[in-house]
Amino acid sequence: MTISQASANVCILSGLDTNKQFTANFNQGMEISLPGTNCVIKSHVSLSAYTSYRVGGPAELCVVPRSMEALQASVKYAKSQNLPITILGAGSNLLVSDVGISGLVIVTRHFRHSQFDPKTGLLTVAAGEPIPGLAWEVAERGWQGLEWAVGIPGTIGGAVVMNAGAHNSCIADILVSAQVLLPDGTLETRSREQLGYSYRTSILQGSDQIVTQATFQLQPGADPAQVLATTKQHKQHRLSTQPYHLPSCGSVFRNPKPYSAGWLIEQTGLKGHQIGQAQVAQRHANFIVNCGGASACDIFTLIRYIQEKVQEQWSIWLEPEVKMIGEF
Repeated sequence: MTISQASANVCILSGLDTNKQFTANFNQGMEISLPGTNCVIKSHVSLSAYTSYRVGGPAELCVVPRSMEALQASVKYAKSQNLPITILGAGSNLLVSDVGISGLVIVTRHFRHSQFDPKTGLLTVAAGEPIPGLAWEVAERGWQGLEWAVGIPGTIGGAVVMNAGAHNSCIADILVSAQVLLPDGTLETRSREQLGYSYRTSILQGSDQIVTQATFQLQPGADPAQVLATTKQHKQHRLSTQPYHLPSCGSVFRNPKPYSAGWLIEQTGLKGHQIGQAQVAQRHANFIVNCGGASACDIFTLIRYIQEKVQEQWSIWLEPEVKMIGEF
């Protein structure tokens, strides 16, 4: 069994099966009830509704657990059938192939809970919690430390896996520990030091450990009005500089220091360049937007075109930040 994690991000294991044709055993419309839960696995579910790009083919099998028991049962079922697993949260840093994904896709966006400890400033949050909503909730309580994250359109699980960041801050700055589900169904806790964080990555990318929740160290006791004002400023900055009016995955490429990817793309003259219905955004060149009816192939082809043109002009090969799953 192989596991690929894709929340606000995705980490793809080598050897992930991306067959063109799904297993004949799973017919379209088929449903499988998981024993001991109210969770149902469904076959051939379109993933376009589960990605911020609004593209992507079907999942061979898909399940949306809302409890730890359902999540563990889902993993157990995949293991019993020798199916690859893809963990999908908000799907905001993800490009799913038009062909779709074989195996079992586990959508964690409804796996939610949070616990605030005002004495210690510790916040424990389930993997499916949306980051923007959490940032606002924290601010309303007068807790500092998550203002920067209000514009990140992902879930906690994905943010922990990829070390999501913005405004010169990142998850590793505030993370205390993460709880992970192992392939044998057991739960273990990993400290921040054990996760090997660096720029937009961790050892969880490419591992068989599924993030179920995370604990963060924040600073309670501030004036809620002040924290809300700072959070609002970060949100307004995002809205004024990034194209939130059209479907996208957020930043497409990593920044190759000392340059920013957006600057390189803009200086190459690619703002507004379009392939099919995929376009380099006019507002921010490190965004590719779906102008309506784009295919995953359109977006993938535009990504490769940008890489080639920037390479020709600057001798720099841009590394994608967006994670791609399936066959392209």
